[in-house]
Amino acid sequence: MELKGIYLYEGRNIYSHKPVAKAVIDLGEYENVPTKDIPGFNEHLIKMLPGLKNHGCCYGFPGGFIKRLVSGTYLAHVIEHCALEIQAVLGYDVAFGKARQLKGTEYYVVVECKSVFAGEESLKLAYHLVNNLTKGEIPDLKKAFETATKNVVEKELGPSTKAIVDEAKERGIPYFRLNERSLIQLGLGKYQKRIEATISENTKCIGVDIACDKESTKKILSLGGVPVPEGGVVYSVTEALELAQKIGYPVVIKPCNGNQGRGVSLNLKNEKEVIEAFKVAECYSSRIIVEKYIKGRHYRVLVVNGKVVAASERIPAHVVGDGKHNLKELIDITNSDPLRGEKHEKPLTKIKVDPVVHVVLKRQGLTLDYVPSRGEKVFLRQNGNLSTGGTAVDVTDEIHEENRFLAERAAKLLKLDIAGVDITTRHIAKPVSQSNGAIIEVNAAPGIRMHLFPTRGKPRNVAKAIVDMLFPEDAKHSIPIIAVTGTNGKTTTTRIIGHVLDKCGYSVGMATTDGIFVKGRCVMKGDNSGPLSARTVLMDPEVDVAVLETARGGIIRGGLGYNLSDVGIITNISEDHIGQDGIETLDELFMVKSLVIEAVKDDGWSILNADDQMAVKMTQRARGKIIYFGSEENNIIIKKHLMGEGNRAVHTKNGWIVLSEGKRSETLTHVKDLPITLKGIAKHNIQNALAAIACLWALGVCKEKIVGGLKTFYCDEAHNPGRMNIKEIKDFQVMIDYGHNVSGFKSIINTARQIKKGRLIGVITSPGDRSDNSIFKLGKVAGKGFDRIIIKEDSDLRGRQRGEVAELIRQGAIAGGMKKENIEIIYSEREAVVKAIAQGETNDLIVVFYEKYDEVKEAMEEGVRKLENRKDSQNIAVRGTAG
Repeated sequence: MELKGIYLYEGRNIYSHKPVAKAVIDLGEYENVPTKDIPGFNEHLIKMLPGLKNHGCCYGFPGGFIKRLVSGTYLAHVIEHCALEIQAVLGYDVAFGKARQLKGTEYYVVVECKSVFAGEESLKLAYHLVNNLTKGEIPDLKKAFETATKNVVEKELGPSTKAIVDEAKERGIPYFRLNERSLIQLGLGKYQKRIEATISENTKCIGVDIACDKESTKKILSLGGVPVPEGGVVYSVTEALELAQKIGYPVVIKPCNGNQGRGVSLNLKNEKEVIEAFKVAECYSSRIIVEKYIKGRHYRVLVVNGKVVAASERIPAHVVGDGKHNLKELIDITNSDPLRGEKHEKPLTKIKVDPVVHVVLKRQGLTLDYVPSRGEKVFLRQNGNLSTGGTAVDVTDEIHEENRFLAERAAKLLKLDIAGVDITTRHIAKPVSQSNGAIIEVNAAPGIRMHLFPTRGKPRNVAKAIVDMLFPEDAKHSIPIIAVTGTNGKTTTTRIIGHVLDKCGYSVGMATTDGIFVKGRCVMKGDNSGPLSARTVLMDPEVDVAVLETARGGIIRGGLGYNLSDVGIITNISEDHIGQDGIETLDELFMVKSLVIEAVKDDGWSILNADDQMAVKMTQRARGKIIYFGSEENNIIIKKHLMGEGNRAVHTKNGWIVLSEGKRSETLTHVKDLPITLKGIAKHNIQNALAAIACLWALGVCKEKIVGGLKTFYCDEAHNPGRMNIKEIKDFQVMIDYGHNVSGFKSIINTARQIKKGRLIGVITSPGDRSDNSIFKLGKVAGKGFDRIIIKEDSDLRGRQRGEVAELIRQGAIAGGMKKENIEIIYSEREAVVKAIAQGETNDLIVVFYEKYDEVKEAMEEGVRKLENRKDSQNIAVRGTAG
């Protein structure tokens, strides 16, 4: 048995509209071995994961899965249930899973996951558990769970960031995680905002720098009339002792640029304690603050956008005695609380025993071996930071108005939009000025766990205040998303839509098979029709509308790069890529493509090709409102659709493009007026134009602008590179296109035959990853349509042997009726194009289906040079004969 790989799908995907994790596993010799035939397997599995008893499986009642185990089920199915149960143990309530055969002994196992990292770890652990049990080995499951938990915690968002993300999701604001830590994009395109924990993109860098320097903070606050402790910065123990003597004991020692309470020692009453505290503090900084100790309770006041939104009293880490256990044991007992985590992943943090704890205990005359009496509270630290094991009590409703004012003023003086203001005073309900209190620190990027999950008191949804600051009521957070998929026409349709929107003044972000374009400029070359490319567009701060070509491969391998679109378009569905990525039939390809129109907003639009049976079949899966488009006269699907009040369709009538809504119709323009249709000859581009028009109509673009944009979109390199580009060379023409399947070949050949005046020559190939039958069919279409063909092969053979694809095409072309002498095989794309051009004759139309567009253009230039040399030679020979 072998784990071949694990794949994570954070967004909507072909398996589920929720995040999933997928494992590909080769079961090898265990493929057909049922669980009942593996000695001890069932007994050990149930003992190690007793929660499996609650799985209903296909029976729908608890114990159903156990019934399957006993009767004998197969290991891919077992791994699926184990992964779901492991997630339950990790704290994630998930239910969906499936296991299916890929090929031979390879299977995939898919499980739902609320955290893709938990999904990943659950599949790893499930695989290793099952694999070990098949060998009669009993794994250390406790240790495995500890490792899995640690791995998830390290990758998952912390509670502060997660709370903000959850609040954004609650408001329907999309988000992306931009790195492996806590950098998050909320919103899309030009309306996005970025946060990192509780630092927002509005947080001033200089404000953060000041807050990180405690001495600078004190100076600015003091100048602003905010009470702070007396003190200063020292660089040696001698200076610390001198300053402590000067300001008077008790004092506080802390690193100048520390955080989370690290290296802080409070209430130091003599030189010995100062010396010990200095040694601790200098582990974190060379600049040490010595300041007057302020008696009182420790409070954290959270200020967001200039207003106090929450306040908590912070209680230092402590244990309560039971008369039996010593301090070390009590710490362990306290840390066993499921609410305590290693770092920030849970409401509270485990108490860590470090030098500060030993110092605090020593000052109390205690060691970790001390056994406190029942009810005796022993403090282990003097600061109340949650990150060092402290707890919190909500006091938001108790804060005095003067203290509220001081906290808000402190945040404003440092120019922080989000600030955690630490106040020490006898009680927050009384003015600081009346109790000799002071503001101790101001924190940029304050943790908000204490407000979200107080140990006592009312939880405060401070994440809402942060999201409200970033996105005030009625503020936009998203941009329109148009997703285009189908077998053919995706790229052209995407480009038409992008072109018209650009003419309308939008900053268009466009992802296509030829690159990513922002405001008309290519920012990334290559095939960019997958989910990562979509995210690249959606994270661009200049973009205010996204047009995303969404290809089959990207959907299968990564799902969608967005959550919901405003418009989803299906251009057509025909046989292509069958036999790839586990897709063996046209119906399975249909299911992949349908994800695009399933992931449409409720108030969005699904645009379907009424002339394509498979596209029409998608109607039942489409979300939002439907617009059909079609170029066939009197299409029955469109007729029935328009019987519904307000239903829309874009279609042709007597050569005119018509917009229909219910019983109302309006003529837009004639198909011959659109350059992309070559005066109505290019039927496939009429369909592409209709799809684009339907999209633009759905987006509310006025009809005049739609027509104006379409009339300035041409079949040339500037507007639609590599798609039916026609170039004049001497006295013949060359058409360049990306056709690579039967439907694409038919469309181009049908168009070319109406243009040609002489021979129709094809320079053709097929991608090697298509089935033998598909390649043969493509050759047959070429054999019927062209007068002569040169068969080339891609540089990337995609698993084939050199000459294999060419031979299949040759056989197909002969079956299509082409004579053998009209077929030539030249493997190199460059050489094939050069020869076709060099041998061009008057009125020829040479169609080149390319692999690499730029190389074909270079080859054409070389071919023209050879053509000129050939004609010059012929002219010389003619003149010589005449002489």
